[in-house]
Parts: sequence; C-alpha cells; structure tokens
Amino acid sequence: MFDRFNRRIHYLRISVTDRCNLSCGYCMPEEGIPFVGRDQILSFEEIRDLVAVAVGMGVTKVRLTGGEPLVRRGILDLVQMLAEIPGIKDLCMTSNGILLRDYALPLRQAGLGRINISLDTVDPARFRDITGGGDVSQVLEGIEAARNAGLQPVKLNCVVTDSPDEPDARGVANYARDCGLEVRFIRRMDLKTGQFWPIMGSDGGHCEICSRLRVSSDGRIFPCLFDNTFFSIREQGIETALRLAVENKPGAGNRSDMGIHTLGG
Repeated sequence: MFDRFNRRIHYLRISVTDRCNLSCGYCMPEEGIPFVGRDQILSFEEIRDLVAVAVGMGVTKVRLTGGEPLVRRGILDLVQMLAEIPGIKDLCMTSNGILLRDYALPLRQAGLGRINISLDTVDPARFRDITGGGDVSQVLEGIEAARNAGLQPVKLNCVVTDSPDEPDARGVANYARDCGLEVRFIRRMDLKTGQFWPIMGSDGGHCEICSRLRVSSDGRIFPCLFDNTFFSIREQGIETALRLAVENKPGAGNRSDMGIHTLGG
C-alpha cells in the first residue's frame, strides 16, 4: 500500500489494551483518562482478522502495544494466532517489562520475534517516582529473560525531557552499552499541546518516511498518532477502514488529543 505521498505503508501497530500496570506521568495525565469498556475492546478474533486483511494488502510488520500488552488476558494465544498468518515478516511487541520475566520464553515459543522495552532510568528510587511505584529490578530481570529467550534484538525505549544528556538517560545508555543493547531516546510528548519530536536513535517521528498505521484497542485505525482522524473497522469494515486510513494519511503529524497511552506510543 502506498499513500498519496508515495510512502509505502507496511507497518501496523495494534493496541491490545488501554490498561497498564504502571502510571507514568508523561503517559497518564494527572486527571486520568476514560478507559475503553471491556465490551468494546477488540477480541482476539477481530485482531486476527484485521491483521490477515492488512497482510493481504501489503503489511509485513505488526507490533503489539498497549497500555501494557502483557496485562491482556490470553496474550500468548493472540501472539500464536498472529504468528500463524503467512506474510508477517516481523511480529514484535512493546512492553514496560514488569511481567516479562515470566512471559519472555512463552512469547518466543508462541512466535514473537523481538521486543522493545521501556526503561527511563536504572535508579530504583527514580523509577518508582517516574512510574508511580514500579520496581526497576523486575524490568531488568525481564530484559535478561528476553535476551535468554532469543527475543532479538532487544531494544530499549527511554523517555527524556529534553535530551539524552540527562542523568537518567545517561544511566540507561551506560546500561545498554554494557549489555550490548540498542537504546532509543524519546523526547516527552506535551500532552496539553500534542507537540512531539523525532525519536533519537530510530526513524520514529520522521514523518517523511513514516510507514505505519495505528489501531486503538477498540478498533479505530489512525493514519497518524499525531492526528485525530480515524476510521473504524467495526463501522466501515476492515478493508475499507484500512484503505481510507492510507488515503488520508497526512504528510506530517500536527497534534493529537489521544495521547500515547491510548495508542501505544
């Protein structure tokens, strides 16, 4: 699939839940967000059908996100269902790593290829502060489990206020270097204005080469994370919603009221 700017669209990011077991301030506004009702969340069968149609239209990369995807009950079943779809060259996940110690090997056995793990600091006290009470040791154990399970490459996502020169970011960079891991630095999105910046160490946020569509946990396809336009697979059908999303993909993002929590940034 090609959009009107001749960008090849082959990457589908699917939020399997808007729930999370952490409460990071840059992701969750102080006033909170309205969660999607459980009866509105896409079923595994709906996600499988969506991916099957998307692959038939040219999608080759699928990433499962959240919220935190590992809190979705039965997530291993979904991974296996998607891994069985011919044509997916890259089936991956983004996780905060809290539950990964126990899930890494089963995820690999179910067919997941690789994983990105959020890690904003390696300092235990700072981690508790940033995440609303999280335990960084669980994440570090999850990273090691992912490496041992063969979920390669393991990449780290580190959110920064301004730059990778901040103390927390430098600590993550040193940890990544010592472990032989890749790290991407993501400047904090302004939740009030929706302002965003390109990701340092990745092509994310570089609008001129964007290849992705994002799917919310209730089945809305967003041509761009930083735009409020969406098309519903339930109301318009999977193929029509996908085609409309590609046709209406903007040349560059502007802002979004959705936020990274809802669409799994």
